[in-house]
Amino acid sequence: MSSSASSPRVPLLLGVAGLIPFAGLSLALASGFVLPLFADDDSMRVALVGYGVAILSFLGGVRWGLAIRESEAGDGKANRDFIIAVVPALIGWFAWFQPSPADLWWLVVAHVVLALLDYGLACRIIVPEWYGRLRLALGGAAAACLMLAAIVAG
Repeated sequence: MSSSASSPRVPLLLGVAGLIPFAGLSLALASGFVLPLFADDDSMRVALVGYGVAILSFLGGVRWGLAIRESEAGDGKANRDFIIAVVPALIGWFAWFQPSPADLWWLVVAHVVLALLDYGLACRIIVPEWYGRLRLALGGAAAACLMLAAIVAG
């Protein structure tokens, strides 16, 4: 793996773009402004939770692909990574059915823990260093947005 600490431009831009729904919905909820396409605060909160769950599932898929590569290389840690790949989607699904603001707090924790675990992939030299750093930054930003929405909803 490359040890470059700087993120390639496309993953960086796409990662930042992926924060737009987190930031936009959270800031709208905090300000009391209802965004176009939404009927009210509740529909924006549901959209935010849905997006948080979708991103957890997406990130789990990334880990699943990495675990496949590890398993083909005979790495005994692949089974652990297969499990870690599935757990975020399950936590997100569980969070989906929780009342507000518990749903958002579950997502905050899930995004923080997954970002830390993904950074661990860089420490294990499974992914480039830039990916670990990018995941910490994006996961932290997503969690901060979710936390803001949870505080407002609480």
